[in-house]
Amino acid sequence: MTARHSGCSAPPVSPPVGTGRTLVIGLGNPLRADDGVGLRVAAHLRPLLADRRAVQLDEDYCGGLRLMERMIGFERAIVIDALCPGTQAGAVQMLSLEALPTRRSQSNHDVDLKTALALGRRAGAPLPQDDGIRLVAIEAADVSLFSEECTPLVQASIGRAAEAVLALLASWS
Repeated sequence: MTARHSGCSAPPVSPPVGTGRTLVIGLGNPLRADDGVGLRVAAHLRPLLADRRAVQLDEDYCGGLRLMERMIGFERAIVIDALCPGTQAGAVQMLSLEALPTRRSQSNHDVDLKTALALGRRAGAPLPQDDGIRLVAIEAADVSLFSEECTPLVQASIGRAAEAVLALLASWS
């Protein structure tokens, strides 16, 4: 298992297709309060997944095309991220790709995950099937505050989100 903090320009590193491997990736900005919760859940999972050879745990700051590239070669992917705007800060949800809320990318140079996956598949990239991708979403209270800490309700949800990831991995075994 590898862990890596990467910027948006680092090339993806993926195993060969058909290895049965699962990517678990925490997303977020570590300097924007609750937006960094995906990274914090990944850090919480690191010792719990250390002995699972079929699981690669990573962290990243980008979504869209970059996230799609990170999934190349994996049979399954679990994305851990903040959900905005949250109606109940700290609530943990498990969402399928179909249930992902659509939103425009924050950049004019990128696309949302569903569009990125469609583009990757059209280009022949070996990506997980839609039913092999899940989002563990933690509802955010504040993603605009510059802070290295999550708000209290979101901080309290980190363990529950990690448990949701572990339960999903167990169901896929």
